[in-house]
Amino acid sequence: MPSKLALRDFADWLTGLTGWPRRLAALLAGAISVLALAPFFVSPVLWVTLPALVWLLDGAVADDKARARQRWFKRPAWSAAAVGWWWGFGYFLAGLFWIGEAFLVEAGRFAVLMPFAVLLLPAGLAIFHAAAAAAAARFWHTGTYRVLALALSLAATEWLRGHVLSGFPWNILGYALTYPLPLMQSAAVLGIYGLTLLAVLVFTLPLVLWRDAPMAKVKVVAVATATMPLLILGLLGQMRLSTATSDMVPGVKIRIVQPSIPQREKWIRGNQERIFKAHLDLSKRDPSGKEDGLAGVTHVVWPEAAMPFMPLDTPEALAAIAATFPENTLLISGALRAELAPPESPLTFRFFNSLLVFGKGALLVTLYDKIDLVPFGEFLPLRRVLEAVGLRHFAFAVGSFEAGASPRPQLEIPGLPPVVPLICYEAIFPGVAGRSGKLPGLMVNVTNDGWFGNTTGPRQHLHQARVRAVEEGLPLVRAGNNGISAVFDGYGRTVARLDLNVPGSIDSPLPVALTIPLYVRFGDWIFFTVWLLGAAILGMVVWRPPHTRPRAIG
Repeated sequence: MPSKLALRDFADWLTGLTGWPRRLAALLAGAISVLALAPFFVSPVLWVTLPALVWLLDGAVADDKARARQRWFKRPAWSAAAVGWWWGFGYFLAGLFWIGEAFLVEAGRFAVLMPFAVLLLPAGLAIFHAAAAAAAARFWHTGTYRVLALALSLAATEWLRGHVLSGFPWNILGYALTYPLPLMQSAAVLGIYGLTLLAVLVFTLPLVLWRDAPMAKVKVVAVATATMPLLILGLLGQMRLSTATSDMVPGVKIRIVQPSIPQREKWIRGNQERIFKAHLDLSKRDPSGKEDGLAGVTHVVWPEAAMPFMPLDTPEALAAIAATFPENTLLISGALRAELAPPESPLTFRFFNSLLVFGKGALLVTLYDKIDLVPFGEFLPLRRVLEAVGLRHFAFAVGSFEAGASPRPQLEIPGLPPVVPLICYEAIFPGVAGRSGKLPGLMVNVTNDGWFGNTTGPRQHLHQARVRAVEEGLPLVRAGNNGISAVFDGYGRTVARLDLNVPGSIDSPLPVALTIPLYVRFGDWIFFTVWLLGAAILGMVVWRPPHTRPRAIG
């Protein structure tokens, strides 16, 4: 821990900032916070950046209260909201810069839009942090109470970010408590939103207590707050892993194909045959590159949109699949699919981003159409309005995809337990598998992160999918066009893996599903219960008689 004098000077300096220096400090603190997440996992930075947010809010709340004395309305929180917005903007700008890579795939058409996308998405997502800061400011008191207010508001708005307008729960703060593997086990109990509430408390309280501590014993509490929760979570997680078995589903051998096709080449019509043959060739080769004719392989998994055409409408492709795959080997592949639109539709065809399962003779066994579509990538919100001003989506040249039917089905694939299908970023949504009806046995995630190059994006995506495996207690089979392809068991342990931009294949057995974790049994109700308990504690402080309340900031 730093000396109290140096820490107090630093905190007082942040509290005293105004105007653009305050905004810049908030932006930098938010941007640095991303180092706590994949692929860096330097979570100790949050012991500085989250307290910095508290001290910046101390100054902002004091400003807001001073202004409120001169206005007709009471206790506005505009300055606090601005601090939260700039912190969030820095956080999302540093965490999502890689979306700009997608606009360079067809640079001649879309590069001019890249700066707007790279700035506008973080700016929009930062509104959630602005709302969190504004809400916390209404309950702002000294010491632990203001930290509790911030933790509750940030946890609530992170949950909202995962649900409002179809949701975008990317880089939720709770991921800072999911590395290393023993810490990740807590996701099986608390889920990612419960971990978010805990993370804000664990990383914010120590320095705030240390700076405000009037007595040496409070400093001991500060040190304990910084270390004990992490030690307890890590110890419990290690105990869980120490009793973990490595049982596999008998008779299953999965081969994952990773062709690593550059995104700039994938949708060129002249490349279709070459790309298709690359998938077929890799399917017949073991991880060493030796052709084995798929001996012993029961299921082959290809990535999202593996075939850059409509395979169900291409007899030559179906014939090639039938000739390549033995009778007892099934192909599970991401693919595009078209069907006639209903008569009332202005369109002739509807298009789907699908997962297709082919059996003997390339006959279609079952399919899944993606439900959670990517705005502006797979469909255009307010399509008629935005197309009228010249805006187009860029992921698919034919037209917007249609969403599949909800709820998410479980696929019955011969030789496998019930399968939860996940296409691309559907794997970042907590509770996506569900356990209603027949219990699933695994999750299959096909994706194409080739849009985002060799950046942090694909690595963040992989880690979030891995946490889903722990939350659900289910093995995860993940096939990516350019990676990262992997198989994880229900503890998040790596069974097989092929790194980014490495063409090839990996073979893996299938781990068995675990006993249903607490998070699956109760879902986010564990988070809601803890949140309401914290809110009740905060409410008892705020609505105490004035003479018994802690002294408020400002």
